This record gives sequence, C-alpha cells and structure tokens, in this order.
Amino acid sequence: MAQKPSIPKGTRDFNPEQVAKRNYIFQTIKKVFETFGFQPIETPSFENSDTLMGKYGDEGDRLIFKILNSGEFLQTFNISLIESIKTILYNLQAYLKKHDDKNTDAIIKSYRDNLLEVFPKILKSNNQIKFEDEKTKFENLCNDIWYFVELYIISIDGNVEKLKNSDNNVLTEFTMKVFGGFSFNLGSGYMNNYISEKALRYDLTVPFARYVVQHQNEIEFPFKRYQMQPVWRADRPQKGRFREFYQCDADVVGSTSLWQEVEFVQLYDTVFSALKLEGVTIKINNRKILSGIAEVIGAQDKLIDFTVALDKLDKIGEEKVKEEMLSKDIPQSGIDKLQPLFSLTGTFESQIESLKTILASSEEGIKGIQELEFIKSAITTLGLQTATLQLDVTLARGLNYYTGAIFEVSAPENVQMGSIGGGGRYDDLTGIFGLKDVSGVGISFGLDRIYLVLEELNLFPETITKTIEVLFINFGDKEALFSLKAIKKLRESGINAELYPDAAKMKKQMNHANKRNIPFVVLVGEEEITSNSYTLKNMISGEQQKLTLEELVSVIK
Repeated sequence: MAQKPSIPKGTRDFNPEQVAKRNYIFQTIKKVFETFGFQPIETPSFENSDTLMGKYGDEGDRLIFKILNSGEFLQTFNISLIESIKTILYNLQAYLKKHDDKNTDAIIKSYRDNLLEVFPKILKSNNQIKFEDEKTKFENLCNDIWYFVELYIISIDGNVEKLKNSDNNVLTEFTMKVFGGFSFNLGSGYMNNYISEKALRYDLTVPFARYVVQHQNEIEFPFKRYQMQPVWRADRPQKGRFREFYQCDADVVGSTSLWQEVEFVQLYDTVFSALKLEGVTIKINNRKILSGIAEVIGAQDKLIDFTVALDKLDKIGEEKVKEEMLSKDIPQSGIDKLQPLFSLTGTFESQIESLKTILASSEEGIKGIQELEFIKSAITTLGLQTATLQLDVTLARGLNYYTGAIFEVSAPENVQMGSIGGGGRYDDLTGIFGLKDVSGVGISFGLDRIYLVLEELNLFPETITKTIEVLFINFGDKEALFSLKAIKKLRESGINAELYPDAAKMKKQMNHANKRNIPFVVLVGEEEITSNSYTLKNMISGEQQKLTLEELVSVIK
C-alpha cells in the first residue's frame, strides 16, 4: 500500500506564486537593510545545544528543537551500554553464587556498594564514553541503571534465584529489559548529553552573538549585520505561528549610542512603507523600566517571572496575569502597586509623566524613562512616513537578554495578527560567550506574518507573480530551433521567455499559456521562417500582429 504523503505540523510547502510573493518581501527588506548600511551574514541551521540553552528563559528553552546524535553513534553507544549491563549481570550472577546464603538482600546491597568500582571499568572500555571531571553525572548514570537492574531482577519474585541459575539466553532477556527501561526513562543528564548535543536555532540573535565572539578579530566595530534565514520552534501551530519560519534580522554591535534605536524605528517605518503596509504601530518599552517596576513592588529577584507574566496582558487579560504573578510568589501587596500600570493609557508623553511618578524611587527606572524620552524626541523631529511610535509599558518580551529598549511591531488594527516584528537592546549577550562590554541592539521582521497581512489586505503588486512574459508555440523541431534563436535574444533583453517543450496540439499549448497567465504567445510556422518574422498574439485582447525580431523585443518590453 502506497504511503500517504504529508508534512510535519507547523510546516508548509510553497507554490510558485507564494514563493514570488515571499521573495518580494525579502527583496524589499533587503534593499532597506543595505540602504541603512547593514551587511549580510549567514550562520548554520543548527548550533551546539549549550550555545542556545539558557538564553531564552524557561519558556523559550522548552521550544528548542533538539537534534538526535547520528544513528550510527547511538547504535554504537547502545550496543556498548547493552554489553555493559550484561556484564554487570554476569558479575552479579557470579557474586550471588559466591555468597550463596539466604540473605540475598544483604548480598545484593554489598554488590551495589561495589558498583561504582565495577561499573567504570566496564564502561570506560568504550572510547566514546568519557567520564573525566564528570564524577557526579557518572554516579547518576550508575544509579539510574542500577535502579532498573533492581526493578527487573531483584524486586520481582523468583528472579534472584532464576538469575543465579540462568543461562546466556535468560541473561540476554534480563539485559534487554534493563536497557529498555533505562532508555525509556532517560533519567540521567549524562545520558541526555550523548543523545543530543545539537539543536536547531531558535532565533538569529543568539547565533549572531556567538558569531561575533568567534570572529571578533575579523570584524570592524561597530558592526552592522543583517541575516535572513529560517528558525525553528516546537510551538503549538496556529494562525500566524509556525514551527519553521523565516526571520529577517538587523543588528548593530559595538555601540551604546541611542541613535541606533532611533535608526531602527526609522528602518521599521521605511520597510513597511515600502511594502505599502500603512498604519503599523511600533511599540516601545525599556527593560530598565520593567526592572524599576519590579524594584518598586519588591520583586527584584523575580524579574523574569514578572516580565513573562506581564507580557501576556493583551493575550490573557489583567486577572489571569495577576494569578500567574501570585503563582510565582510575587506578593499581593506588590501586585496591588501595579494597578496604575494596568490602566496606563494616553499619549506617549502623558504615560512618561505617569511613569516618573510610579518610578520616582527607582534610579534604574528613571534611566529607562530618559532613554525613551531621547528616542521619542528624535523621532518627533525626524518624523515617520506611515508608522506610529507608541509607548507600551506592559511590553516585556520574556527573553532573558534584553537590557534596554524593547520593540514590537503590530499590524494595522483592521488585521487580527500577532506581532510582525520585534527586538531590543542586549548589552551583555556576547558576555555569555566570553566577550565582555560589547553592547548590541537589533530588530527582527516576521516574514510569514507579514506575508499573511499583505495577503489579507491585498497589498501584493500584481506584477510580482508574473514569471513568463511570452510563450513560443511549438509546431515541430524546425520551428522550435527558429523560435529558440528569438528566445535567446529576448532573454538577453531582460524578457522572460520560454518554448513549450512538446509539439502538442495548439489548443493544449494555448490553454497552458492561459492557466499560467502568460500575456503573450508567439506562433512560428513555415511562413514566419520564410519571411524571418514572428506572429505575436496578445492573450488578453486576442490581437495578432506579424513582427520582426527587433519589433518583437520592443513590443513585449
């Protein structure tokens, strides 16, 4: 029976029209990136797990796709582990026979106490398993395996006696039960290291930080880079949220200047204006303000819990946010102090004034306010084309690495869609990889969501899906060769042209042109070859005219 084809949930195939529309977005963003002085880089699709883990908070870490080590490696490791377990059982069998008395529990306990001496000698014979400087993890591995030895052999009635008198087949049966239980449990962190050491990238920012540290001697700072590549998240698929999607990032590292934040606001505005997507809202906040609020409510040690909950305000509502904060041990008295924050509305300037009152006792919070005032003042002077800059003090973006400005872009109000862009300042991200005092700030465009918004608002230009402008009808080999000479000339002139590959019926070839929305077809028969001319048919009007090659190029172009 043939297998029914399918793709994983949260992924998609793209047809030619969709690819053309996506490329239109890519090209628009790329052009603006380069206009603003950003340079392109690319990084691998997957990174070492320790590069990614711990950079996105608990919620983000759970969404990272881990990659199993190669099947050959796992097979070798598993065979080694099976043989090791079987050796343990042989040794235990011999130990039981040597200490043959009625107190089997004491005998087994004695063997268990010696396991840490016996087991290393068994496992270290496999060169792929290294335990240097991993004493605790190794002991955990021994404990986990011994647990399953006891579970399948010791604690089941009659199995001790059976083990003492068993042959090789019974030992093999016991071994596979122990191995199966242990492999299913995977309780050992050490074992997990051997199963997966790599992971698909969750975003482009952390890999970029790794890139900067690794190539720091080759980079001229400040370094402005853009990157347009796919990322993967083990999220629950829904409208506008996929497990595989593209991000289009721009970052600057090596500068603490707030003029970079000002430029990023302008960059967002320029891109969305170029896409004719008017009315987007560029929301901005500052992590220092969030730190200041946490300080005021007595939750400095729970900043991440506080910001993760606050970031959900527009999704789950005020009461649910308060419930989540309480569940994270943020005191009720502190949550009560947040009440003015939940109802904070008005202009950018009026919200700033309210924040000055709320954060009067927080030096960190006041510094965040001053940074926002600087950015707002510059944008007011410079102006924006079609976007609006809006202060949103509940904007938290629960990622661990933002330290200053935080950005999030919302689609126009008439479109139901999550954020279509976001970013912020990350002063200490490269420090995680050993490069201190390198400040960075960056933004990201959510290509897939932008696509859905442009589609819903019918903002894609009609011309971008046009692939072939003229199709030459195939009447036979002689006519095809004559047509290909013209096609070569048309292509050199920048006109997309092709020959129908088969000398099929005229109706079939014409239908092919109609289905592909090709505006022109060219007919070449004996008469055209003799007169060195071409009959051009307009597929919309039906008009036909006989032209020279030069005239053909001129009319189509």
